[in-house]
Amino acid sequence: MEELGAKRLAVLVGCNYPNTENELHGCINDVLGMKQVLIERFGFKEEDIELMIDEPTGSSVMPTGANIKKTLRRMIHSAKEGDVLYFHYSGHGTLIPSLKPNEPHRKDEAIVPCDFNLITDMDFRELVNQLPPKTTLTILSDSCHSGGLIDQEKEQIGPSTIASRHPQPHHSRPKLIPFESILEKLKQLTSLDTPSIATHMREQFKEEASLSFCLNEATSHDRAITGDYGILLSGCQANETSADAHMDEEGGKAYGAFSNAVRKVLEENPGRVSNKEVVIKAREVLHKQGFRQHPYREN
Repeated sequence: MEELGAKRLAVLVGCNYPNTENELHGCINDVLGMKQVLIERFGFKEEDIELMIDEPTGSSVMPTGANIKKTLRRMIHSAKEGDVLYFHYSGHGTLIPSLKPNEPHRKDEAIVPCDFNLITDMDFRELVNQLPPKTTLTILSDSCHSGGLIDQEKEQIGPSTIASRHPQPHHSRPKLIPFESILEKLKQLTSLDTPSIATHMREQFKEEASLSFCLNEATSHDRAITGDYGILLSGCQANETSADAHMDEEGGKAYGAFSNAVRKVLEENPGRVSNKEVVIKAREVLHKQGFRQHPYREN
């Protein structure tokens, strides 16, 4: 959201999970709205924006885990020093038991692509490590438990103690698929009877599975930070949920609460606005709307 470089590239992913028990309604609207903001406000070219949505008529590439990672790698590898990259994800998130040997009781953050091939905080760390010098990648994740989605990133705007006194919107649901539901879905896909999510992920997705599930005990799970230009704008804290809601002020149309708040902030502040200001102002919008999530910034 800050200074624009020589080239501006974006990947926008919206997963509504249509016709499933996990169906959301606002995620595709989120990325379509952000596409217009990038073009009209920040000067992105339409051909430099990759749109991935889980509607067969809306995108030539479905937002599977493998496709999302492949598209992000392509964007990063095509970038040059000083370019500005942007990734917007709107969909479900989850927490998984950490497989890192030194963190047996911790949970790691992940997003849930349409095929359940989870992309974890370790995958995002690996992507950020590949950025060219002085090239920034801003990740906006409008999903549950999205705080901490870039492994080892430093918190810049953390928890808030302010609780909203406004009523919670009636037509909303959390953008969360619990770990237990993820595991049951994977058991159906693999036909394996094991509580090990890593075993299921490797069986179902082979080499396309997350790094979190493919590294063995002899391989370090702590990815070294190399010239960090990753910026995370998350819709909530790591222990919170983000909402998918029908917004009264938008004529009842569904959006992710955080994505809608960010878009509203940018529309109401035509001058230059920093990432920090976007997050703080988005918190204010969500507070007034009655949402109990606290956007978060790391870099």
